[in-house]
Amino acid sequence: MAHVELSISDPHLTRSPDGRVSDFGEVESDAVDAGLAEPPIESSLDRWAATVAEAAEPSLVIDDKAVIVAVSASFEDLLGLTESAIDRPLVDGVLQLLDFGDGGALDASEINKTPPLLALSSGRLARGLLRVRCATGPRTFDAIATPLLQDGQVVGSLTFFSAV
Repeated sequence: MAHVELSISDPHLTRSPDGRVSDFGEVESDAVDAGLAEPPIESSLDRWAATVAEAAEPSLVIDDKAVIVAVSASFEDLLGLTESAIDRPLVDGVLQLLDFGDGGALDASEINKTPPLLALSSGRLARGLLRVRCATGPRTFDAIATPLLQDGQVVGSLTFFSAV
């Protein structure tokens, strides 16, 4: 089984040649400072969506309404998806969650306790096992999710999946 380790830390601080200190990702260039160019505006959600779209690991990004913003090709392969998951609801739209006990649909009261949605609602890391109806039949996945923040607010979540 693949091992996924996720670490969250404070933003990396950098020092420019003229001595200014800035957060990693903050755009400071001579052209911007001189008013010749606008700094690109990229949200945390957009940045992680671009990363996940190119990732080798099975992963996805959802927004604060649980709509899929990005998936990796390996996530699509893992679930056997035949159509794009982008702009579709995570639950029932893409993930058909199953109860471990009877194999039926997961109760609505339990759906919000799944890692991608729990990370959204709690603003904390979440990890757990999911039973999902896939193209090849039911499969179990270990999922670990982290909330994505923008200006101190949860704007989405990033989840990695590993088959069990």
